[in-house]
Amino acid sequence: MSKRMLYVPLAAGAVALTSILGLSPASSAAPSAPQAGSCWATHYGPMPPGALTASGEVFDNNKNTAATSLIRNPQLPFGTRVKVTNVANGKSLVVRINDRGTFQQTPQEPKCLDLTDGAFSRLGGSLNPDAGHIVVKQQVLQ
Repeated sequence: MSKRMLYVPLAAGAVALTSILGLSPASSAAPSAPQAGSCWATHYGPMPPGALTASGEVFDNNKNTAATSLIRNPQLPFGTRVKVTNVANGKSLVVRINDRGTFQQTPQEPKCLDLTDGAFSRLGGSLNPDAGHIVVKQQVLQ
């Protein structure tokens, strides 16, 4: 096997990457699945200037706002405030729902929120290098 770097999105390719490299899941750097009551929060990444959220607001990647998955039932109304806590470090903040995401949730990737890059960073998520997601607990406040 050559020593070239492989760039695989972590959430989508962690299992494939461990197979390619011949690692057992226990020895890989892939994050563990969330415990009961927690889920994965991802982040938007680059957005074009002037992009609008589903609520009609101009997107601001530094605000404490988030999108919820379209498959969430029931949907959280726009304006709902959610306390989000990073399970790994205990950091919390309150985000306001102003967008809907099309991201899919699976048992292997239980995604619940898509945070702005600013909110993701304030919770301790790493944008560079991009870890893909953080495990969070969420509490609807209104």
